[in-house]
Amino acid sequence: MKKIIKELRLIDLIAYTIGCAIYAFSLIYVNIPNHLAEGGVTGLTLIFRALFSLNPAISNVLFNIPILIIGLIMLGRRQIIATFYSILIFSFWLWIFERYHLVINLNHDPLISALLAGLLIGLGLGIVFRFGSTTGGSDVIARIVEQKLGVTMGKSLFVIDSVVLTMSLVYLNFSQMMYTLIMSFVASNVINMVQAGGYTAREFLIFSQKPTQIADSIMKEIERGSTYINIEGGFSHKPGKAVYVVVDPSEVRQVREIIDQIDPKAFVSIRTVTEQLGEGFTYLRKKRSFFGR
Repeated sequence: MKKIIKELRLIDLIAYTIGCAIYAFSLIYVNIPNHLAEGGVTGLTLIFRALFSLNPAISNVLFNIPILIIGLIMLGRRQIIATFYSILIFSFWLWIFERYHLVINLNHDPLISALLAGLLIGLGLGIVFRFGSTTGGSDVIARIVEQKLGVTMGKSLFVIDSVVLTMSLVYLNFSQMMYTLIMSFVASNVINMVQAGGYTAREFLIFSQKPTQIADSIMKEIERGSTYINIEGGFSHKPGKAVYVVVDPSEVRQVREIIDQIDPKAFVSIRTVTEQLGEGFTYLRKKRSFFGR
């Protein structure tokens, strides 16, 4: 247990604290004043409150205990300990914000409220998820689905929230439910963006008769290293080399021009990649002159 606690870095705890603060801020100052419902386990507690007058504090514990037990088995102790911390710090921020009255004037516009709530909730939860924790409840289920089935947490949470919000029609009117659904959709996309790092690059896979010239020119012109991949033609069965390179979106045009100049008949595949690690992306590159390449 001590080893697991030591594995939680200070930056992780800071991220959980900030993410939960943003999430709690949205709930207290945007969701509740503008009559936006909730999805996931929180939404279930509200349904049971409306149907059976069950105290949400009790039903929240009852719903979360089996989920956390399953999470402990499938996710491991580290993530569950991080989740416990996130639950506690989230409750702390709720307690703090409830004691300080703040009015965000949105002119009672339900659409703007839904969009703002979705942005804030997605940002807060995205930070928590990106650093390896959850805030309990449906977040744990979404984390399990992501690890076992490869479905992103944003998509899983959107599906879960949609089901719960549909059930919430027993005490919500249709308009409130639809605006909450819009909020959940925005939040799920922001979560995915934050988890992906909020930055995309472009991946080139170049099949050419002149791979060496292309790779050398890319290195010389835009200072991007490349990799040769040994290939074999499916029809001709002739061996060859493909060039693999990842560049900044602003450099795509330059790479395409280089390829067109050297081998206009080259076959090129360009894809978007959501996260890049290593020199040129997470490490400093040598700065090029403003007036020259």
